[in-house]
Amino acid sequence: MMNDEQLTRYSRHILLPEMDFEGQQKLLDSKVLIVGLGGLGSPVVQYLAASGIGELLLVDHDHVELSNVQRQTCHGTADVGLNKVESAAEEVQRINPNVKVTTFVQKADADLLEQLLPECDLAMDCSDNFAIRYLLNDLCIQFKTPWVSGAAVGLQGQLICFDPNQANLPCYRCLYPQAGDDSRNCATSGILAPVVGVIGTLQATEALKILAGIGEPVFGRLQTFDAKKGEWRSWGLAQDKSCSCH
Repeated sequence: MMNDEQLTRYSRHILLPEMDFEGQQKLLDSKVLIVGLGGLGSPVVQYLAASGIGELLLVDHDHVELSNVQRQTCHGTADVGLNKVESAAEEVQRINPNVKVTTFVQKADADLLEQLLPECDLAMDCSDNFAIRYLLNDLCIQFKTPWVSGAAVGLQGQLICFDPNQANLPCYRCLYPQAGDDSRNCATSGILAPVVGVIGTLQATEALKILAGIGEPVFGRLQTFDAKKGEWRSWGLAQDKSCSCH
């Protein structure tokens, strides 16, 4: 049961008929893995902390550089040189000290994900490379863990959700049977700062919908955003019957 402080803190959620007390309690009881604490991971961790997720597991091996703070909003100038998970954990505690935070200053490899995913209700892909996304895909299927994937570069971004518990839905390998070009990234191609905020905020929105059981998460539907045109598109995907994961 929520105490008086929690009832006040989350009152604007509780007022939503879709959320109510039951949905907020589900958030408080949830454990979420966030892989990557950069441009996408920043708004994800900020909004999930503010929304009262019970426990956040933060994974990133990188440290904050001055070029990051242009768009990675949970890190500031004073955080340059810190591990990103350390800086992000401090931001979580600043926003909501009731959220439990566990940090892992390392790459998201198979050993770590096999350890963490079975105890998580949801995984958030805020990484920047195909290898981690394929690994998340395969292990989330193995452990039946829903996950939300986002990506952004230049003036474009995309978002999609996966749920291995639902039959006939596509997985990440159905969307990308072969890895794309990791060399096109923010460091080589640039990134308009708010674009990662748009995608990361929507990732957090989908996470709350999934965890609270409200609305219609975009399972198996790729959402693409073109900031240059101010345009969203939605792409329905079918499961690839020849995919190695099905």
